[in-house]
Amino acid sequence: MDRFARLVSRLLRVPVAFVSLVEEDRQILPGLIGLPEPWAKSRTLPPSPSFCRHVMASGQPLAVPDTRADDRFRTTPAIAELGLIACAGMPLTDADGLVLGCLCAIDHEPRDWGDGELSDLEDLAAACSAELRLRILSAHGRSAQKVLETARAAAERARSDAQRLEQEAQAGLDHAELLLRVSEELARTSGLEDVRRRLRDLFVGAGKPSYVGLLVADEDALHRVPDPDVVHSVEREVLSLPMSAAFPSTRAMRERRAVFVPDREALVADYGPEAVRFSDRMGFTTVLCLPLWGSRTLLGVLAICWAKQHEVGITERATLTAASGYIAQAVERALYLDERISVARQLQEALLTDLPVADDVEISAMYQPSADGDMIGGDWYDAYHLPPASPGGAPGALMVTVGDITGHDMQAAAVMGQIRSMLRQATLDHPPYSPATALTALDAACSVLPIDAGGTLVHARLELAGAGAGAGWTLTWSNAGHPPPLLRTPDGRVTALVEHDVLLHPALGPFHRTEHRRNLPAGSTLLLYTDGLIERRGDDIDASIAHLVALFTRHGDSPPAELLRLISSRPTDPGPGDDVVVLALRVP
Repeated sequence: MDRFARLVSRLLRVPVAFVSLVEEDRQILPGLIGLPEPWAKSRTLPPSPSFCRHVMASGQPLAVPDTRADDRFRTTPAIAELGLIACAGMPLTDADGLVLGCLCAIDHEPRDWGDGELSDLEDLAAACSAELRLRILSAHGRSAQKVLETARAAAERARSDAQRLEQEAQAGLDHAELLLRVSEELARTSGLEDVRRRLRDLFVGAGKPSYVGLLVADEDALHRVPDPDVVHSVEREVLSLPMSAAFPSTRAMRERRAVFVPDREALVADYGPEAVRFSDRMGFTTVLCLPLWGSRTLLGVLAICWAKQHEVGITERATLTAASGYIAQAVERALYLDERISVARQLQEALLTDLPVADDVEISAMYQPSADGDMIGGDWYDAYHLPPASPGGAPGALMVTVGDITGHDMQAAAVMGQIRSMLRQATLDHPPYSPATALTALDAACSVLPIDAGGTLVHARLELAGAGAGAGWTLTWSNAGHPPPLLRTPDGRVTALVEHDVLLHPALGPFHRTEHRRNLPAGSTLLLYTDGLIERRGDDIDASIAHLVALFTRHGDSPPAELLRLISSRPTDPGPGDDVVVLALRVP
């Protein structure tokens, strides 16, 4: 018992520690260190209300930073006489859970007890309780030989536990750093691949595992998320495991608990030959599989593997279990984001137009979702041929639109889909297909219908100015408060088409739109875009437009698809804060 008191004093760095067994008329101290006389010699304390009696009454751990400021203890004479300022105690129990007393750590100064200190005290209390149970068994008539053997084994375990606790105390800082890294790194993940990539670099230091695997579950299988950067050929051969497979990971999933395989012999004894072959080829000896619990269900399994045999102690297992909680949160968020991104991409693809095939005009468009939203938004482009001038004739003029409905979420996308369809209908219902007439009709409809459609757009018609090979092209457009289109002529000069009307908004009411016309020299390139291309956090918008003009001037001779890539590529930018649409069109 004195050994337990010394361990408490050394691990928690306190001047006083003791093992207290509480009776009705006294407290017996079979183990102590640091108590002055006469209590050290008598190994008893007065029966008055005490710290240990509170622990015994509640059956729960108790930690008090300053007894002088605690109404329960500040008037207790024994506490004042002994100078017991900061106290921490863990209950000691028998085999039936009855509280016999407590293991106490005492400081003569006020002190905030840390979680690691209380965890160490709890581990020592568990070992001390085991020793007390052995003594009870001895008192109840076990044979002397049996008691001796058990006592020797208990003593050996106590020594081993003490050594292990000291080692784990040294490793405690590493474990705390691991949890800090896990919580910080995984808070920024954006998908399963990102989670898997970060897992590889989280575990460092002594006892570092040779492999950390992530498996996610569906109804009847576990699916391994392969490392996106480091190719494990064996890992990719076993990407899916039926839930019935005899693997440690599937067992952890089926039984909804941690599964520990200490060595190859245990793997051979308890699991199937496929698991043994996989482990041998990957070079594993020790495996720990931890279930990943989401907010509603079990998401999958974290597999932590060591090449050499590795003993996973109490503190390390607790740390890894805590880390698995952070990992589960990241996996749940990643699954949610991946599903939303998949749905958003399908919806966005359905809303965006397939560009028409034009023999004469080169046309290319790009959509880039906001990095801050739902991977879908209210920016759009549209391009379609008008009806032929005569039945069976060649397709008519080309209508192009680039617009931006306020917002970058599902609601903005839904409104955008309505506005795009209404603008198409308004255009086709009003020959000779004036952009201004179509926008005026759209304004009128929005002022009547319950559509909260605020935003900007450019609506334009591109057509041959006359017949014959030498005929030029004419651009007619109407701008509802949108960033100005840019026109690059073959001589490399870029002009902003700044003419515009007010933006689109139901509160502004019907508005008579105007349109403008410009002849395009052969080989001209027209660039339409939304404000996400030029508005970036921390950037001046005039400087951004000037930068875009410079890029357009430099790369305007590139094919339209390559031009879009060059002007929208910003390697140092983490992602746009708004949706981006860019459409490039070149006349022959």
